[in-house]
Amino acid sequence: MKDITKKEMELALAIFKSPEEEQNASSISKRLDMTRMGALKIMKKLEKQGILESRQMGKATFYKIDKHSDYASDYLGFMLKREAEQSSPYIKRWISDIKKIKNADIVILFGSVLKNESKANDIDVLFVTEKKKFTNLKKEVARIDELNEKKMHPIYQTDSDLEDNVKKHDKMLLNAIKGIVIIGQKQLIEALR
Repeated sequence: MKDITKKEMELALAIFKSPEEEQNASSISKRLDMTRMGALKIMKKLEKQGILESRQMGKATFYKIDKHSDYASDYLGFMLKREAEQSSPYIKRWISDIKKIKNADIVILFGSVLKNESKANDIDVLFVTEKKKFTNLKKEVARIDELNEKKMHPIYQTDSDLEDNVKKHDKMLLNAIKGIVIIGQKQLIEALR
């Protein structure tokens, strides 16, 4: 898996992180600033590898993650970890702090910090865990906030909240899952299946 190109990684993650929309070569090429043929070539390669599956609608071919493929799940897990590892030093510092959290099953860093880094006003973080862990999780967030000039803007969800909000196409949640997954890559993959 180490010989995956940056564009292949971006394309697979873009499809995974956008469960609310169907993707074809034209739509994904615009999002990723690549040619339509380049996107199509990558999509066909990922389909051949068992990562994507396709369906025809008229003349267009739409692709999505193959939800029944264990290989696709492993591939996405690797990509999500690689995305975090390849982030900027400023983002890596936040990842390091947030990784210390023990009471969350899924943690995603998202929002303006990913675009504006140090110029962001706060640090948006989605936490997914069991409701009974919320109190301890909030204490952990408060401890990290005490040590930092910028405060986290936490959003707390249970597993069922996450699944329900994805199905409802909740704009805030769909924006959050486009961020960097710090904890719980496999759990997120399962939740979005």
